[in-house]
Amino acid sequence: MTTIYIDADACPVKDETYKVAARNGLKTYVVSNSWIRVPATPAIEQVVVDAGPDVADDWIAERAGPGDVVVTNDIPLADRVLKAGGQAIAPNGRVFTADMIGSALASRSIGEHLRSMGEVTSGPKAFGPQDRSKFLQALDQAVVKARRVVVR
Repeated sequence: MTTIYIDADACPVKDETYKVAARNGLKTYVVSNSWIRVPATPAIEQVVVDAGPDVADDWIAERAGPGDVVVTNDIPLADRVLKAGGQAIAPNGRVFTADMIGSALASRSIGEHLRSMGEVTSGPKAFGPQDRSKFLQALDQAVVKARRVVVR
């Protein structure tokens, strides 16, 4: 069965994900380092992990596999999900693929290096309504694709 995992700390599209999951009857795990209010339904389970770098990412990566969808902005987590056979989507609707994940990791590494040297970078653009729309479309497509994987 397809499962959706949300890397929930600072995720702006949790409510949209809940709606898509409910419409498709999918189990959803909301993983964070602190308590977050989630709808009271057996299909949505909140998982609060210990504080620390990558603890939530590790929890998700250890469980996500073929037929699963992960909502995350974290490029290294997306890479781990793809390697496990799952799908990863950023809240702005960007779909992580095997073809682009290497360059995304490299760009992230370059940005971290520049910031460590004191360079001021612009950061990501502001999240807007178009991003929310792109996300919903990408998530719907990912669920359809994930269900094909699970059926096989």
